[in-house]
Amino acid sequence: MDKITSLELLTQAEKLCVERNVRLTPQRLEVLRLMSLQQGAISAYDLLDLLKVSEPQAKPPTVYRALDFLLEQGFVHKVESTNSYVLCHLFDKPSHTSAMFICDRCGAVKEEAAEGVEDIMHGLAAKMGFALRHNVIEAHGLCAECSEVEACRHQGECHHDHSIQSKKKPR
Repeated sequence: MDKITSLELLTQAEKLCVERNVRLTPQRLEVLRLMSLQQGAISAYDLLDLLKVSEPQAKPPTVYRALDFLLEQGFVHKVESTNSYVLCHLFDKPSHTSAMFICDRCGAVKEEAAEGVEDIMHGLAAKMGFALRHNVIEAHGLCAECSEVEACRHQGECHHDHSIQSKKKPR
């Protein structure tokens, strides 16, 4: 899915839910809308804080139930390594393997279709008699901007934001 507006995305999700005969409740739609406004992954509790602006009575189960539905429909992915959620930019392709590239410095998450890797995964699964239904590959490193900052040796004399510390926890 190329860059589309939040409204287009929500309209597409509503259409898919009608086709699938599943109910996209106002709360589920609002959680999806909030996620569509995020640049990257967001934790359930940060999402709850955003939801409370329009629904002050919202509690953690409200968000988790909405996220479960959105995960089930393929509208979002859970980033297991950071315990956060990210909007799926390929949800118009119901069956796909996603490669999540997670920046350890700024936390940005970019999704790409893992074509080719998907065939390998299905081949490996078949050898074990395992039927793959869904898989997400997570890779950690630095995004292009953070790679540039990390390589910069002119702190204070450049345009980079050196104040951001790595989000990766030391082992």
